[in-house]
Amino acid sequence: MNRHSRLRRARTPLTLAATAAVATGLLATTVGPASAAKPAPSKAGKPTVVLVHGAFADSSSWNGVIKRLKQHGYPVVAAANPLRGVSIDAAAVKNLLAAIDGPVVLVGHSYGGAVISNAAHGSDNVKALVYADAFLPDKGESANELASKFEGSVIGKVLRPVPITNPDGSKDFDFYIDQSKFHKAFGADVPASTAGLMAVTQRPGTGTALNEPSGEPAWKTIPSWAVVGTNDRIIPRELQLYMAKRADARITEVKSSHAVSVSQPDAVTRVIERAARTVR
Repeated sequence: MNRHSRLRRARTPLTLAATAAVATGLLATTVGPASAAKPAPSKAGKPTVVLVHGAFADSSSWNGVIKRLKQHGYPVVAAANPLRGVSIDAAAVKNLLAAIDGPVVLVGHSYGGAVISNAAHGSDNVKALVYADAFLPDKGESANELASKFEGSVIGKVLRPVPITNPDGSKDFDFYIDQSKFHKAFGADVPASTAGLMAVTQRPGTGTALNEPSGEPAWKTIPSWAVVGTNDRIIPRELQLYMAKRADARITEVKSSHAVSVSQPDAVTRVIERAARTVR
């Protein structure tokens, strides 16, 4: 197979999302900040861990990690990521960060990696970033653009678009993963019963969110860690390693699907705590 044919194949993931976003333009709607009860400060002086889910998931995807962190004495907040667009979502998380006293370890999964990269920029209390099977975009890059750099993602084959009209009258699409394909594509190492619940409760991301260029990334100035799922079919291992190495992140490879926080909560928690121990 020649180089040009490989490139044509590599551009297939998220093609549908890209077409929708170009056709509809960027969202102009405003979404309120993620809301969460202010966590009680740790008596041991540990940093607060803020967890940000990605598209096709919700905050409950962190439940296993939350349980372990709280057992170890960490204050934890799982942010409700709006999934409307990088700038909108980052602003919501930034507002949440501003309401937390003391240092923060900010963690993002999947598209949530793009969100934390932007939210942490200029947020002085964020002292460490952790990316779990996540995008680490540089300035000007989108999730869609990054997904086209390497072969192996099945996302373009499993998305189901739902047309939406925003409050300002502009058009966009909400993208879901087809429920019948969710288990194999998103969480093949998660029990079928759990994956079935995740498929039903998934939250969609917009075409705008998947295609909006990132701003200046915080990983250029904040120490970063990356959990790389070697069997990820949404963000392939090769792409994750490319982004993590570029960000000079400390890399831990885990044999997992894209749903690493669900299938490997112990491994994800260990990396978060490793990052937290560097915070003073």
